[in-house]
Amino acid sequence: MATAEALYVIPSAVLRNLSDKLYEKRKNAALELEGIVKQLAVAGDHDKIIAVINLLTQEYTYSPQANNRKGGLIGLAAATVGLTSEAAQHLEQIVPSVLNSFSDQDSRVRYYACEALYNIAKVVRGDFIVFFNQIFDALCKLSADSDANVQSAAHLLDRLVKDIVTDCDQFSIEEFIPLLRERMNVLNPYVRQFLVGWITVLDSVPDIDMLGFLPDFLDGLFNMLSDSSHEIRQQADSALSEFLQEIKNSPSVDYGRMAEILVQRSGSQDEFTRLTAVTWINEFVKLGGDQLVPYYADILGAILPCISDKEEKIRVVARETNEELRGIKADPAEGFDVGAILSIARRQLSNEREATRIEALRWMSTLLNRHRSEVLVFLNDVLDTLLKALSDPSDEVVLLVLEVHACIAEDPQYFRQLVVFLVHNFQLDYSLLEKRGALIVRRLCVLLDAKRVYLELSTILEGESDLEFASIMVQALNLILLTSSELSHLRNLLKQSLINAAEKDLFLSLYASWCHSPMAIISLCLLVQAYQHASSVIQSLVEEDINVKFLVQLDKLIHLLETPTFAYLRLQPPQVSSPSDEQTLAYCSVRLHRSRIHLKVLLQQVRQVNVQAREDFSGYLQRLISSP
Repeated sequence: MATAEALYVIPSAVLRNLSDKLYEKRKNAALELEGIVKQLAVAGDHDKIIAVINLLTQEYTYSPQANNRKGGLIGLAAATVGLTSEAAQHLEQIVPSVLNSFSDQDSRVRYYACEALYNIAKVVRGDFIVFFNQIFDALCKLSADSDANVQSAAHLLDRLVKDIVTDCDQFSIEEFIPLLRERMNVLNPYVRQFLVGWITVLDSVPDIDMLGFLPDFLDGLFNMLSDSSHEIRQQADSALSEFLQEIKNSPSVDYGRMAEILVQRSGSQDEFTRLTAVTWINEFVKLGGDQLVPYYADILGAILPCISDKEEKIRVVARETNEELRGIKADPAEGFDVGAILSIARRQLSNEREATRIEALRWMSTLLNRHRSEVLVFLNDVLDTLLKALSDPSDEVVLLVLEVHACIAEDPQYFRQLVVFLVHNFQLDYSLLEKRGALIVRRLCVLLDAKRVYLELSTILEGESDLEFASIMVQALNLILLTSSELSHLRNLLKQSLINAAEKDLFLSLYASWCHSPMAIISLCLLVQAYQHASSVIQSLVEEDINVKFLVQLDKLIHLLETPTFAYLRLQPPQVSSPSDEQTLAYCSVRLHRSRIHLKVLLQQVRQVNVQAREDFSGYLQRLISSP
């Protein structure tokens, strides 16, 4: 009935020309149609207007014939122009048909759809905002159309729609953002340019709060920074720079949601993306302050690896941010998660870059200084990692690890746990003892008091069931004791142990474990000037089996006697007034140039060892004996 009514209103020649293959005929038919609709609008005959629109949509725009579809589109545009101010009430009939044609297989139909909607938009302006999301989605797809003419037409329509939106007070940013967020993941360069263009335009409208919705599309903008197109990277960077400036000037910003995005982007493979993300984090830390406390750990986890970045600009910004973070003195009661921060620092101790490992250790020290009780709760989670870090190839890292250990060990219960763990690690890894043992023990003695450290080590080694390890460990400790400048005070205490009752227990405590090594106990006795006992120990060695290890230790002892530590011993004259036989023997035994007698005894013992040993060491001992 409606179709028949429309056919009655519109001459058959107009309908025929509307679907003609020639554009001019279709255009002229559209002009006639415009006049007909205008007359109907003046007469207020809305039923016939609806009938005409239905005819154009059903019989033309949805026709299987391309020319019919083209005619239907130009006809709908003409009808809208004819309706003028009354067009808005018919948009529900007109716009969906035009939008449907945006996905037509025929590129010319798509082109005319853009043209039709352009003309419709010019007439109705802000009234078609209710269709904005559908129009935006259609334009988004057409921006990447395979036909250049369609792209050009879509671009003109896009400009008009932007003008309308910027002047319209009915635009709903809340309804638009979900669509924008969804489209931000598209990789097509034309679509990306389209999206950045819209973000920039909407952000320029004073009444539209794009900053409030920035977390919804921030990740998409960052994703564009690594685009292969220089123009797209530049546009995305420009948009991000503008938003960052707005953040600096805004009193209220949702830092949290954006911080999560920045943390992810700071680990991007793209250098420019990393730099931009770290720069944003730097500004957030300066501006956000307490608001970022819940994200403190995540931010730190992003910044620490960047401190060692291959790009200098990133390293500089990351270091600055790291110091800013350290300057924020947050409280656990305010949401500051000590355990999470500690976990990040522990994980970064495995980073291949030295600078990152160093900063991770400094964070551990900072946490211990500010939140000691909270850190100790998680001690078991980090202690093993800290002990493994003692094998780090970097001396600076090892020294910082020791500082952290020393800070932990201020409490007696943790002090013993540290020393036990340390001895255990030395036992598991002899190379650690060999390469880093001296550095570790010397530094701990400085940080924790040498007497305290040595007494604890002695107590542990006294009951060690692995005698070979105990001997090696004691030999190492003895060498450190006798040669390290950091232990000079401890040596002075030991020298007073026989005349000062207060230090007597020190000598006796060390003696108990030093017995694991004959040469160590001899040197300890000589250090405290217990010559008579040293003589007894030396005499007993004659009855021992002479093997390779024994001879090596003997050689080390002889060389030790030539060190500054025993200068007083070499220069001290024998007390000939009333020396006991034992004292004289001890004195003679410890003098290098008079040790030939004892070495000859050892040489006789070597003859009882296997043939290979005699061949290996006879020459060695003969050289020592015949030396001047």
